[in-house]
Amino acid sequence: MTVAEPAPETTSLPLVDVPPPTAEDAEPTDVNYDEAFYPARPRQARPRARRNQQFGDALPPFEPVGTNPAYVEWLRAQSMLGDAKTLSRQLSGQASMWQNPYARPNPRKAVSTASVWFTAYPLSLITRPGQSFLATLGDPRLWEAFEQIGIDAIHTGPVKRAGGLDGWEYTPSVDGHFDRVSMAIDPLFGTEDEFRAMCITAKDHNGTIIDDIVPGHTGKGADFRLAEMNHRDYPGLYHMIDVPESDWHLLPDVPGGKDSVNIDPATERALQEAGYIIGELQRVIFYEPGVKETNWSVTRPVVDTTGKVRRWVYLHYFKDGQPSLNWLDPTFSGMRLVMGDALHSLLDLGTGALRLDANGFLGVEKGVEEAAGWSEGHPLSEAANQLIGSMVRKVGGFTFQELNLSIDDIRSTSAVGPDLSYDFVTRPGYHHALVTGDTEFLRLTLHQAMEVGVDQASLVHALQNHDELTYELVHFVTRHRDEVFELGGRSLTGAELAEQVQSTLREKITGEAAPYNLVFTTNGIACTTASVITAALGIRDLDTISEDDIERIRDAHLLLAMYNALQPGVFALSGWDLRGVLPLERDQVKSLIAHGDTRWVNRGAHDLAGSMSETRMSGSGLPRARSLYASLPDQLADDGSFAMRLARVLEIRERHGIAAGTLLDVPAVPQGGLLAMVQRTATDALAVTVLNFSTEDIDDAFGSQHLPEGARVIDAFTGQTVGRVDGGKLAVRLGAHRGTTLLVREPADS
Repeated sequence: MTVAEPAPETTSLPLVDVPPPTAEDAEPTDVNYDEAFYPARPRQARPRARRNQQFGDALPPFEPVGTNPAYVEWLRAQSMLGDAKTLSRQLSGQASMWQNPYARPNPRKAVSTASVWFTAYPLSLITRPGQSFLATLGDPRLWEAFEQIGIDAIHTGPVKRAGGLDGWEYTPSVDGHFDRVSMAIDPLFGTEDEFRAMCITAKDHNGTIIDDIVPGHTGKGADFRLAEMNHRDYPGLYHMIDVPESDWHLLPDVPGGKDSVNIDPATERALQEAGYIIGELQRVIFYEPGVKETNWSVTRPVVDTTGKVRRWVYLHYFKDGQPSLNWLDPTFSGMRLVMGDALHSLLDLGTGALRLDANGFLGVEKGVEEAAGWSEGHPLSEAANQLIGSMVRKVGGFTFQELNLSIDDIRSTSAVGPDLSYDFVTRPGYHHALVTGDTEFLRLTLHQAMEVGVDQASLVHALQNHDELTYELVHFVTRHRDEVFELGGRSLTGAELAEQVQSTLREKITGEAAPYNLVFTTNGIACTTASVITAALGIRDLDTISEDDIERIRDAHLLLAMYNALQPGVFALSGWDLRGVLPLERDQVKSLIAHGDTRWVNRGAHDLAGSMSETRMSGSGLPRARSLYASLPDQLADDGSFAMRLARVLEIRERHGIAAGTLLDVPAVPQGGLLAMVQRTATDALAVTVLNFSTEDIDDAFGSQHLPEGARVIDAFTGQTVGRVDGGKLAVRLGAHRGTTLLVREPADS
């Protein structure tokens, strides 16, 4: 296989001048309270607070049990709930806590703050010798390169300590560092001072750092161990129930070497009938026979602080190492912990925004009679998200949610909670369009979003991130499972439509067609953007990729980038996209995927700067993946590279105010491979993004009620007039896997 590898002598990222945007940003249509009453109020300084750092890493030589006061006190000093209390006392009563509007989400303000994101994954980035992950992301040379491309924010991914505690010892993360156990930065990724320095560098380059909080669960760290010991407010953190010893016969034994075990459906029913738990929930995420059959696990016997032995049954929507937080406990411990974690990131470390992970699972309620418990779309989740979003806005930041919900739930959640939502609405649609050469399903999902009332500008449109290609199509298999839709000339229920799309993606992207991509449980497909494209192009063996193939892959990759970037909302991409990374071979991550988490094949290590061409793995131990594109320095010196062609797309996006615009129409098209998105941009221009998802040239015309007769049509990329609206139709000519944005100048302006 021909692979572009970085030149070892390259040591810096070049900076060239970027042409400034030529259009002014438009004001949002809805003026909020703050803008109406205090239009000229100066920006206020943020309040500041520091968490407790009493013990550091020194470990007292005492037995780690609940009856040992020294161990309990050490756990309290390590706990997130303890840090939250320390932070809150420093912030209460400050006038600076009241200087920002906070009641309503403001997606366009968020988009204007940070429009193009680089989504990093700490475990996968290869850094220079002696340079941490955080120091790498804070390197001014990297930010100069990002400025040249058009990237103005970095989403760091989870960098705080995660995993669990076994006695005095920290245990590894069970879910890619999304099982947080501390507000402290994990030493694997750097230090708190390096994090703060990164935020300062970002600000110097007009950029923003986006961090993560996890309002739905923690890992099994100090907080969970104190909860097991029934210490003070800590049991109130979790959905956990103390089962008296008289009923331990209902509980399964915990195998040696483990601290808990997942219960089977029969035990779940028995505990429900005994009145301990609410039982079955609406679905079992990450379902795996013999590993996770229900959302409940039980602990081994644990000695509490009084010497009493206890066993608990606890809820976990995800893995058993991720106990779910309880947002409606009388102590309100869960709320206090999450708010403290958010404020630490914003006001101690200096970030500007937060990703909310698992934020749709914050309410759970017993079902009616034999029905499953209510755990999705619950009003408590909406209320909790309103509290989190409001607190973050109150101190000047914004939030986004990355959760696969129905379009209706995304609409209701974003009305009161986070400012932005991840685009799980159309993401499977554009992958389906690429592998089939037909945009019908993609157009259907766009129409569904518009009908429900989801603003495209409130969505984060992303290429690859650390997760799988999610294709659960929750919208169609839950609320709309019995609704009838038209697809491919057939009438299908939502459930049937979802199964057809999923089976098509599995057939086209995995198995015999592309054995390098793997199915991930029932959620989707573990793959990279590049490997979706290779599958769509019919490349079964990655070792046979030629230079001509790389060019075709790059064209299709730019097409997907244009779909996501040339519409309203945030555009996000990763290092795997910038380097055109292919999946790891399954044998390279054999131990990591042994229990069914195949996503590790799409998380291969990669080097952006090109200074570590001989390094075969990241600092965390992930193997280096194969890259089809050159290092960033080499790409920035080549006008035909993926990065420089992308820079041109992002320049057009910025110049014409596309990010903060409004999607008006997704018209019917004569040729199935064509997609047209009619938009009113933030500069009050009428623009039409046209994309060809097929492998054949397109020469045709389509109509829309928004196209004024006789209007002049200008290609935004070339500046040339390419025609006029004739008979209510707009003519387009596009090569295979090509696209552009057309500016429609109304007759009076022509």
